[in-house]
Parts: sequence; C-alpha cells; structure tokens
Amino acid sequence: MKKIWTITATAVLTLSLGTGTVTASVLNGNTADKIVYSSNGQVIAPSTPAVNFDGSLYLPIRAFSEATGKYVDWDEFRSSVSLTDKPILTSTYSLKAPNLAEGIKMGVGSSLTHLPGDPDNVFYSTADRGPNGQIEINGTTLRTFPLADYTPTIYKIQIADGEIIILEEIPLKVNGINPTTGTANITGLPNIDGRDESPYNAETEQQLSYDPYGLDIEGLAYNANDDTFWISDEYGPSIVHVKRDGTIIERIVPQGWAEQVSTPLVPAREVLPEVYNSLRQNRGAESVGITPDGKYMFMAMQNALRNPDKSMDNSRQVRIIKFDLATLHPIAEYAYLLEDATKFNKLAQADIVLSDMVVINENTLLIDERDKFAGDQAQLKRIYSIDLSTATNILNKYDDATNASGQTLEQMTIADLKTNDILPPSKRTILDAVEFKYPYEKIEGLSLVDGNKLVIINDNDFGIGSTTTENGTELWTFELPYTIK
Repeated sequence: MKKIWTITATAVLTLSLGTGTVTASVLNGNTADKIVYSSNGQVIAPSTPAVNFDGSLYLPIRAFSEATGKYVDWDEFRSSVSLTDKPILTSTYSLKAPNLAEGIKMGVGSSLTHLPGDPDNVFYSTADRGPNGQIEINGTTLRTFPLADYTPTIYKIQIADGEIIILEEIPLKVNGINPTTGTANITGLPNIDGRDESPYNAETEQQLSYDPYGLDIEGLAYNANDDTFWISDEYGPSIVHVKRDGTIIERIVPQGWAEQVSTPLVPAREVLPEVYNSLRQNRGAESVGITPDGKYMFMAMQNALRNPDKSMDNSRQVRIIKFDLATLHPIAEYAYLLEDATKFNKLAQADIVLSDMVVINENTLLIDERDKFAGDQAQLKRIYSIDLSTATNILNKYDDATNASGQTLEQMTIADLKTNDILPPSKRTILDAVEFKYPYEKIEGLSLVDGNKLVIINDNDFGIGSTTTENGTELWTFELPYTIK
C-alpha cells in the first residue's frame, strides 16, 4: 500500500569519502513499493521502501547502507551519519592447552597486543587475576580463589593452523621478596582490606591474605621507546609499568590510594584524579594503549564510576584518560558514551562495558564495547573507531557537584551533556561481531595489524562453571576493506 509523505529535510552526512551538506525544501510524495534494487549484480531488499518525491527517488540512508553492506552510525551531538564498509572474517583459532587443575582451564585473552616488528601471527596477551568465583554464604557473596598462588602472567602467543599456541610465559614479579608469596612473584589477590573484596579459598573456609602487590590485570600496551609494557589493573584502578622480563617498575594509582597500603618494592605514583577511587568493584581500569610514537598513553575504565554513589552504575558516561608518557601526568579526559541499553532487549545499562582498546594515534582509538550475553542471546559485541579531535576535554571539571552544572559527569543525562557543551568522542562501527555469530560473552582482547587486519580474542574466565571439554578461548581475524591510520 502506498503512503503519502511530506518532509522537510536538512541533513549533514559524514561519509567514508568525505563530508557534505544536503538540504531540501518541503516535498510531497508516495512510497515506491515496487522498485527492485541490486548491488554488484545481486538483488537486495532495503528494510524501508523508497519514496518518490516530485519525480525523484529517495531511500532512507540507513536502509540503503544496510542493504549495501555498510554499518550506519548516527551522532546526535554532531548531527552526522557515518557509513563504514563491513569487514570479512578470514580465520578462526582455538586454544587447546592443558588444564591448570581439575575443573580449571588454561586462560589467555584478557588483552591482545601486537608488537612492531613481530610476525603478523604473534601477539601478547594476559589472563586477569587468575581463577576466581563467587559463592553465597548466609546471604553474603564471597569471592573465592581456587588457585590462590596463581601468578598473573603475560603470554606470548602464536596463531597457526587453527590453533592458539603459547610460546612464552612471563610471570609478573617485584624486584625483591613479596611477603605474601615469599618469592618475587605477585598474586592476583586483592590489595587493601576493607576497600577491596575479601579473598577466600575455594571452600570459603579460610580467608586468604591480601597482597599489596596483587593485580587484576586486563589491558596490555607496549612502548617501543623503552621496550616496556604497561598493564591496566582493575583493583586500583591502576596502570602498571613492567619490564619485558615481568619485573614491575612502578604503578600509577589514584590520589589517596598509597596511604592505604605499603608497597616499598613498587613506587606508587598518585597521578590519577582522586575521583577514580570511586570505582565499582571488578569494573576498574579495563584497557590501556600507547600511541605508536610513545608520547601518549590512554586508559579506559570498564564502567561508569560510582560518582557520587552506586546509582551511577546505570550511567552511560565512561571515562577515558590521556597521559603524557614523559611526565606520567594526565593531560586530558573524555566522556565516552556507552550505547543506550533501552535500544536492546532486556539489557541493563550497567551490563554494557568497555573491554579493550587500540591506540592508532593521538586522536583515533579502537574501542571494544560489549554486553554480558553469549551466543544467541548476545546483542552488543562491537568494535568502534572513535575520534577524539572534537571531543571535550573534561579533566578535573566534573569530578564532583561543585561545578557550575551542579552534577558529576556520571549524573548527567544526554540533555545535560548538551547543555554543558560536553561532546563525547564520535563513534563509528568497524565490526559487529553479533552479525558474525561470535559465540562467547567476553571479547576482551583487540589488536590491529598493518592497519587492516582486525583481531579479537575472548577471555574464558578459566572455564569456571563450564560444562564443555573445550578450552573456550577463540581468536578471530578479520580483513577491513580499508586502512586505519
């Protein structure tokens, strides 16, 4: 059935090939339901019919782009539409390493980074704090560590013939003796009694010792200028500087953190703003990246800070902070805007998270944003390219409610952000893994090789609670039909 349409159109389009402005006066027309469309010789069916306005055919940009194999992203802050060609899945690889213990599988995949000069099929990864779980006792949820002596480790891996092969293990250690372990090695146990979760053994019969040097490692970045790694940690939240042999050099922490615990073997540099102490437990510093020239480092939190309280778990604003690596001081901070959970089916805003990043240059980052579901239930597993060049630097401006807006960053609505002239980074989709039926919940590792080879890997959480015999870690590679520089 034909419908009569009347529109006044004014649109600003940001396309892959450039930017243009299109305006139109009031037009009257009917839907063109019987038009047949083809792309590269193949018949396609747009989700919305075209409209015939005064003899010209108009097709909604989203319907046209989706039908021709492009991602479509709308930026309401800039009134712009981005169109991006979809990638091609090229290969998949699985980890088949022996289990660490009965019921505990080998794990990698909390991060993924490719070092310049290495072969295209060699990467480095991490596996967070080690096997852990939660058990409810008399209404209280306890955090358990079945392998309390597990050492957080950097793994050098290779992909070949459908397999992920572990080439080298680099356990993290201090330059001296860690009193918790009696060796140089650290653990994945929490740092501070009363601030972090209380650690228990697998049976919850014994509370374990805290480890002031313990790390819940997530993101991994490499600085070629001094041949060292930087690792993001969820406990602090912190960013840890590490030698290639795994020795921890120093730790960037929030202001006020160091007075709560003594770490004489690892200098704690309190350069993160104090507001970062208001993290949600287990949702800390999730990703880290360094510009290829080694000048700047970026860190992203996994979720919104609880600033001022727990109700901010449903905030869409997640902080990304930028450091000058020469001084280790923050020089900028941005309000990354998570996807709106109401646009999905039964998805809580608090369960949309950031999981990894790749820093292309000072203004361009790749960001891994996902939901908590797996398999057919998954709705959001996307890699975005974000542009910081026009985003607002909010460093030290909205950490409490004493600013002119009377709100913290996390308390603001979309309307509040606009009122206060806060521009989040612009986002465009470069991979929607749901369309490729990626089977796992936690895409936590992300890398880019040669500007057009996109690589993702999942964290299997050491198979805790898994009923399958497979390891459950997979690395997938994609080819982008363009180059990101």
